[in-house]
Amino acid sequence: MKEFIEFIVKQMVDKPERVKIEETSPDQKTIEIKIEVDKNDIGKVVGKHGKNVNALRTLLTAVAAKERHRATLQVLE
Repeated sequence: MKEFIEFIVKQMVDKPERVKIEETSPDQKTIEIKIEVDKNDIGKVVGKHGKNVNALRTLLTAVAAKERHRATLQVLE
């Protein structure tokens, strides 16, 4: 899932080399993904009224559900 989100986020930003994705798993059923991008690209990842980040969360939830997991997504500043 990390690679999936990383691919999408790198296509959205101006500086894809600054994209950092961290995937952790606090338990066997939960996956937490944290995205860190350049400060000038945060707006592109979040989108107007959070539409882009909500779309990413929807995609991540669908992919995780297919594997019977629960996923959360955070954008770090």
